[in-house]
Amino acid sequence: MASFGALGRALSHRDAQIFFGASLLSWTGLWAHRMGVSWLAWEMTHSAFWVSMCAFSDLAPAVIFSPIAGAVADRMDRVRLTMLSQAVIACEAALVATMVATGEISIGLLLACEAMSGTAASFSQPARQSLMPGLVPRADLPAAVACNSLCFNVARFIGPVIAGPLIATSGVVPAILFNCLAYVLACASMPLLRVEASQRRGHAPEGSVWAEAAAGFRYAGRHPGIGPLLIFAAICAVLMRGVQEILPPYVERLFHRGPEGLGLLTACIGVGALITGLWVANRGRMQGTTRIAVGAVGVQAICTIGFVATGFFPFALLCAAAMGAAGSAHGITTQTLVQNAADASMRGRVLSLWGLITRACPALGALLLGTLGELFGLRLPTILAMLLALGVLAWGWRRLPGMTAALEERPEPTAGAR
Repeated sequence: MASFGALGRALSHRDAQIFFGASLLSWTGLWAHRMGVSWLAWEMTHSAFWVSMCAFSDLAPAVIFSPIAGAVADRMDRVRLTMLSQAVIACEAALVATMVATGEISIGLLLACEAMSGTAASFSQPARQSLMPGLVPRADLPAAVACNSLCFNVARFIGPVIAGPLIATSGVVPAILFNCLAYVLACASMPLLRVEASQRRGHAPEGSVWAEAAAGFRYAGRHPGIGPLLIFAAICAVLMRGVQEILPPYVERLFHRGPEGLGLLTACIGVGALITGLWVANRGRMQGTTRIAVGAVGVQAICTIGFVATGFFPFALLCAAAMGAAGSAHGITTQTLVQNAADASMRGRVLSLWGLITRACPALGALLLGTLGELFGLRLPTILAMLLALGVLAWGWRRLPGMTAALEERPEPTAGAR
């Protein structure tokens, strides 16, 4: 592992190997599942609106549950909370696959099941990510955070490669069942982790869950770096991430392709994200991370304009790879900065806000794009959204010096943070 620099050091620890191996497996299943259910929604309705509603149902529960989940993750056993959440996701996948196989599925039932899975994922995300400082030394934390995102994006490549041929030859049921199996195995691996008690549980309950969730909002809002960065990331996620959540209408309407085209496009996004993720993971330093987090948004916006402006599928695949690369750079560096700057007692709640952004904001963006796409076509709303994102980039660039100073230095514990 030494030849891989900072990434190799992070992966040299036993618990990190178990944790990231389980992450790669479960997220590979997740991407196969997402591709399966989005294609299922498209086949049932041939409507960009209903495909966007499918993504919305999976991601939108984060609006309600992520702040609560962060408070819960800061006061209970994070390993057990992760296991429970993953078990619910596995059961949801089994239920969807069963209903599809028996012909009992409807768009309403599909949306309800995806909402159940999204709720479970809202609890899993802060619990899992709050464990990372207990898996590696602090010096290796940036590489560990990057490795976490790297696993997600490797899975984004592998999942569609598995799901595309399965859907084309056998329908969506095998792809969804694969997700069920992946989450069962990931859940079974969690008891193998040896995590220090101080990192396994944030703190003893000091008030109601609602009060602690509100404290997390206040802490993030008052932080000179975390607050502006999360606001910037949230607006950009609404404007840009929706495209990747409703790919089937783009694939069929702009490029006249089927499941194989969807698989290729999703895999290209994953390849781009993987390359950038390896680069960010091996940087091994905090200096300059804020500049990457902000600047990557401009690259993603420009590449997305290229993606929707062309009708030439090979060029679209190149744009998709660049979109994945820029999105990965933004996501990894933002999470790294938040992990670095947040007080340990507030980590679960702050990461739940990041989870809220990565789930709820793309859901809203997907719903808006899907609705506007039915009225005006997909190209015009997407290009307008990217132009707005470039305007948000200008705001973030002006805030860059202040955010850099607050986010890239090792924080001192804050009194009364809880």
